[in-house]
Amino acid sequence: MSSPFQAVLDPPAQPKQGDVWDFAEECLQRTADALHESRSASPSEISQSMAAAREDHALGKPADLLEALARVQGHGEEHLGPAILDLGNRTANTLTPYAPLIPFAGKLIAPSAFYESFDHIHKVARALLSPVIYVEDTDAIGTASANPIASAILADEIRNVVFKRFGIRPFVTIARLDYESWTFLTRKHFEL
Repeated sequence: MSSPFQAVLDPPAQPKQGDVWDFAEECLQRTADALHESRSASPSEISQSMAAAREDHALGKPADLLEALARVQGHGEEHLGPAILDLGNRTANTLTPYAPLIPFAGKLIAPSAFYESFDHIHKVARALLSPVIYVEDTDAIGTASANPIASAILADEIRNVVFKRFGIRPFVTIARLDYESWTFLTRKHFEL
């Protein structure tokens, strides 16, 4: 079944970075479907939010649909955190397995060596705004975001890339972050 939001707007020309932005587009589509399924927003609000996120993506700037939607719904800066957390909870309820909220993730050390070894993963993580929060010898890896769908997409790509390089299938977990931890980690990991 095709997304009801797929034809709403033709995506703008993709930035020169290449297929990394395809992951961001997939995240927009899947998140829009989850928001629609969970009745978290009207189709008009979802469409407006997708347009705003796509504008940023066309400029090579990462943007998440949950944050764009919270802004479209009129939440000011002081209320963005609770609004995004609520949207993340609703979105997480559409996923199996459920992505738990990890309140201490902002205190974890950035896996710089992993990012250096897997530059493609770092670029995809940046486009999805889903930092890798821990790495244990490429056997166990965790990623988290305010948007659990972004983490799920990145987890799949991590599994694919690590398997191609080493022939092992790592255990990859996904988790959710509160708005403050998410913005802190995205600045720290991606210099945003």
